[in-house]
Amino acid sequence: MDIFGLLVSICVFLGVPGLTGIRIIKQGEEALVETLGRYNGKKLTPGLNYLIPVYERIAYQQTIRERVLDIPPQQCITRDNVAITVDAVVYWRILDLEKAYYKVENLQSAMVNLVLTQIRSEMGKLELDQTFTARSEINEILLRDLDEATDPWGVKVTRVELRDIIPSRAVQESMELQMSAERKKRAAILTSEGERESAINSARGKAEAQVLDAEARQKAAILEAEAQQKAIVLKAQAERQQQVLKAQATAEALQIVAKTLASDPQAHEALQFLLAQNYLDMGQKIGSSDSSKVMFLDPRSIPATLEGMRSIVGDIGKNDYK
Repeated sequence: MDIFGLLVSICVFLGVPGLTGIRIIKQGEEALVETLGRYNGKKLTPGLNYLIPVYERIAYQQTIRERVLDIPPQQCITRDNVAITVDAVVYWRILDLEKAYYKVENLQSAMVNLVLTQIRSEMGKLELDQTFTARSEINEILLRDLDEATDPWGVKVTRVELRDIIPSRAVQESMELQMSAERKKRAAILTSEGERESAINSARGKAEAQVLDAEARQKAAILEAEAQQKAIVLKAQAERQQQVLKAQATAEALQIVAKTLASDPQAHEALQFLLAQNYLDMGQKIGSSDSSKVMFLDPRSIPATLEGMRSIVGDIGKNDYK
């Protein structure tokens, strides 16, 4: 096949009669053939093709690969009457070469005007702020609308991308002022929120500190009260134990005295002497006390008192003796 193609090329170059109708179509391209000015559906595919001279001719030859259509910048008016400049890029390819040639004249120019019209229409539906935030949605809408509009032309639009959306200089200056004011507003809000959080944390810390201090004082008071209660209980127990011991000592002493009186009759006189002496010592202690009062004691009553105590002791001794 390569040798045949080489021979054909040599013959065409030398002008051999009958070989002037040979046509070579490159890969990725197609060509439409008209017969005496009429298209009968003949299409040339990539490779070596032959046309009848004078009778047939190539009417349209074009690539069927995907191509890029650069849309020039154009002015649009948004819904809030703001002038902006927009440009775009369209990716497209020819699916039906016959429709692309016979259904529309100057396909590329028709597509450029169609894209410009669609962009102006979509931008007129949006406000200025929406044109910056809804770029992907606008691309999808343009892709769907352009694909439907170019379908009768045998064209498939694969992608539409808005490149630049540029407002006018006056609008840019006002937007810069607005953004500056917005930043100052956000900074003020953040500062006030920070101060509020700081005040809340400070108040919360003080409240927690007061609660902890009150709990600590309460626990200290409870511990102190418990300690005092325990001290009182221990003191009472000690006094009670002391009184018990004193009572036991007194009982033992009385038992000893009773036994002594029972065994020795002369011990009554010694006991009487000791009682009288203790009586006098008691009076002396009462008189020497700081809180004591004046006590009047009739000396004449002392023998009678002693005699009464002797009789009591005597009775105790007789009873013990019996």
